[in-house]
Amino acid sequence: MTESTKTTIGGYLIRRLRDHGVGHVFGVPGDFVLTFMHELEQSPIRLITTCDEQGAGFAADAYARLNGLGVVAVTYGVGGLKIANTTGQAYAEKSPVVVISGAPSMEERRRHPLIHHKVRSYDTQYRVFQQLTAAATVLDDPECAVSEIDRVLEVAKNYSLPVYIELPRDAIDLPIVPPASAATAIAQSDPQNLAAALDEAIGWINRAERPVVVFGVELHRFGLQDVVMDFIEKSGIPATVTLLDKGAIQERHDSFIGVFAGALGRDDVREYVEGSDCLIMLGTLLTDMNLGAYTAQLDPARCIHATRDRLAIGLHTYERVQLEDFVTGLAREAGPGSAGSGVVRRQVGDRPRAPLREDASVDIGDGTQAVTIAHLFRRLETFLTDEMVVLADPGDALFASIDLPVQGARAFLAPAFYASLGFAVPAAVGAQCACPDSRPLVLVGDGSFQMTGVELSTCAKYGLDPLVIVLNNGGYTTERLILDGGFNDIQPWDYSKLPELLRAGRSHVVKTVGDLEAALAAASVRDGQFFLIDVRLDPKDVSPALIRLGERLKKAANARTSSDGDSHVPILT
Repeated sequence: MTESTKTTIGGYLIRRLRDHGVGHVFGVPGDFVLTFMHELEQSPIRLITTCDEQGAGFAADAYARLNGLGVVAVTYGVGGLKIANTTGQAYAEKSPVVVISGAPSMEERRRHPLIHHKVRSYDTQYRVFQQLTAAATVLDDPECAVSEIDRVLEVAKNYSLPVYIELPRDAIDLPIVPPASAATAIAQSDPQNLAAALDEAIGWINRAERPVVVFGVELHRFGLQDVVMDFIEKSGIPATVTLLDKGAIQERHDSFIGVFAGALGRDDVREYVEGSDCLIMLGTLLTDMNLGAYTAQLDPARCIHATRDRLAIGLHTYERVQLEDFVTGLAREAGPGSAGSGVVRRQVGDRPRAPLREDASVDIGDGTQAVTIAHLFRRLETFLTDEMVVLADPGDALFASIDLPVQGARAFLAPAFYASLGFAVPAAVGAQCACPDSRPLVLVGDGSFQMTGVELSTCAKYGLDPLVIVLNNGGYTTERLILDGGFNDIQPWDYSKLPELLRAGRSHVVKTVGDLEAALAAASVRDGQFFLIDVRLDPKDVSPALIRLGERLKKAANARTSSDGDSHVPILT
């Protein structure tokens, strides 16, 4: 081994993370990971230590969604198992997070049956993460450490899924010889299947009177958004997104009609999409949340549905057709430059249009009336700027954001499928590290804030300046609508006192629409600190989206009791 090629397992792992564009790693120190964290601090990668491991996991998830790969580093057992939840979310929503866990040394495992943080056996944590990730490895052998590091990182990138690397503390400094280059294996489409699928899809699209593109989250995960935007612009077909996809498309685009979320969304968007005779779903995940708690009425016989795992055109399924090849083929066959049998460009007449910031108008009257969720989000429509990335926690913070017109692609992040509370505040840490010129706008319920809001301390530590809006209504509003009880109430906090506790940041209490104007004016001045707005809401106040959902579910229940149930349109599952 020459000096020019000499490196260690830990050093090679850091090098490969840098090769994949990682500039930050999020974590919490613990004795089994300290040596690796020390190496990180000596490297060009910046180590961001959070207050809690779950906060680090959520920060890495948000970073991954914006940067293409995120990394969380924790200690064994007490650290690793605390991020099982955030890793599960990354898997469910296809976010490429690398979990690095320090671990007891191989010698310690042989000599000592009981070492702190051990649960059942020394491979218990490894076996847990095998169920939560797309690839997992233990770097206990320098002979195969290089190939294992390259393997799991390529899985994370190629499949946009989380992976797990366990790093025994006596293996970090083991010498290895890295290869000259790392090979990447890319799945290929079957040429005949791809050609047949494109031919059938183009025929469907050209015969359709009202085609609609559903711009799915996988397009962003796999870097295909520009290709599909090219297809949309060449074909003239309008586009929508589901709740998980929000932020995957530029909502200012002329072709964008708004968010389709079943009964949670606007009625005009729902009716237009459900009335489509050719729904072109590209990279869309059909979750219950995306389908508005299964209130969306979509006929699978009228859908083209392409994801990383499956392609179906109506009731036909095509094997071995890659999403990238399919959408690239559609774009190639659209517009004036396409072949004679390509997608015909059309002029779409009357259709919904997404709300734009310039459309919004807010009447504040004399400023003394109580603030409501509807007023708050209507006012935020005019407050958003191009530099803002909106992060919404599950619940009414997310549902009220459906028609909030974010300014550009990738400007909205929310766990709209896995729906883990406590995401948004720590995610703001990851988002601003990934996009330093941005400013996170965090929308979070008070129940969610009490779980992870302490990560504002991390913001203060690293000079991050998110604007955090707490929807303070005394508990879990969405759960109250399902089944109410004292279990939905939380201890009231004076959130505005957090800057005093943390010795950083600014805050404002909002009770009236006039208070809101003052708070937003103060928050618009950036001074390198977080700004928290405590919005005091009536516990019974809910967003227009939840009101729409309730009315639709009630109407559906009444229809079921007054008919034989044979005339409904199938729900796509």
